[in-house]
Amino acid sequence: MTEFSEDSPISDPLSGDSKAVSQSIDIERLLASYDYELPAELIAQNPSVPRDSARLLVVDSPNHSSHGIFRDLPDFLQSGDLLVLNNTRVIPARLRGRKSTGTPVEVLLLEEQQNNCWLALVKPGRRLQPGAQILFEPPKLGAEENLHPSPNPNQFSATVLSRDEATGGRVLQFDVPAGSRFEDLLEEYGQVPLPPYITDSQSQAEQYQTVYAQAQGAIAAPTAGLHFTPELLQRLQDRGIQQASVTLHVGVGTFRPVEVEDITTHKMHGEWVEVPISTVEQIRETQARGGRIIAVGTTVVRSLESAAVDGELHAFRGKTELFIYPGYQWRVVDGLITNFHLPRSSLLMLVGALVGRQRLLELYQVAIKHRYRFYSFGDAMLILPEATI
Repeated sequence: MTEFSEDSPISDPLSGDSKAVSQSIDIERLLASYDYELPAELIAQNPSVPRDSARLLVVDSPNHSSHGIFRDLPDFLQSGDLLVLNNTRVIPARLRGRKSTGTPVEVLLLEEQQNNCWLALVKPGRRLQPGAQILFEPPKLGAEENLHPSPNPNQFSATVLSRDEATGGRVLQFDVPAGSRFEDLLEEYGQVPLPPYITDSQSQAEQYQTVYAQAQGAIAAPTAGLHFTPELLQRLQDRGIQQASVTLHVGVGTFRPVEVEDITTHKMHGEWVEVPISTVEQIRETQARGGRIIAVGTTVVRSLESAAVDGELHAFRGKTELFIYPGYQWRVVDGLITNFHLPRSSLLMLVGALVGRQRLLELYQVAIKHRYRFYSFGDAMLILPEATI
């Protein structure tokens, strides 16, 4: 990873061997330009309690930022602003089970295709060829139990139909026993999946949901929204700061790493989005009054900008593959509340498009110096419209 220090300028990622390889690629397009080094102890393992006690790095101009607490958010916004929230809810998408041979299997559901048929990531993938059957176990069963399960007509199970080349996953057909509902079985057998960098957490499943989560379908939380409490939402409302909702079911498109050296060739996996007409009307009314549109999280940014891809905002329902990186021409969003993201991630590139790549890396160095907590359970950053490029 490229190393930075608080007192030295951002180092040139186009140095040494990488320069020889990438000399024709603009620095903004180079994957190495979105690298930074994070001390492991700054990766938050547990959420802030209460939620709105998280720290908030407030970016209020191209060259100024300050330190606050998330509960003070109403003091940094203006009456007439509109906060747009993602109301997706995380499903218990992680399932554990075994093949009929007893081999342990782990499944992470990605998206439903039809009639209890799902695209999923599976481990170990090499042993799960088409035709293989998986017998699932409730979380309460220990590893030593049920080592050689026998097929049971009433057991929750799935059969591998095919391999998905785009994700490396499998298409699974779930066998739902008569009289049962897939959703109920998922609640019984599944677990809310925490990201892999959270390895020592005492959090409860509900702490990985926003307080306004409604629409079932995400496999990861829209984490900027985790900081809101009902009381904070009410105080924002009392200050004349309105709220609207969209739905983006967070999936592999959001967290899949960028692996191509020229980021402009990265392909986003499609994610399901709904921007209702009621939200479109609130945005138009806000803009007509001179108010500002503040997205709560990168998923809201992708939702709104996807709904305005032709230059005018419309109600939208469908999949988006929109990938935002520096140079993007903004159509709807004026400001952003976001957590601190992984190096080389598409989320980091999206935020860089709003505030500038180098400025963003400098802000991350400020956050590291002041011991902010990073990633899903970490602290937040507020980028006000005055700070955007």
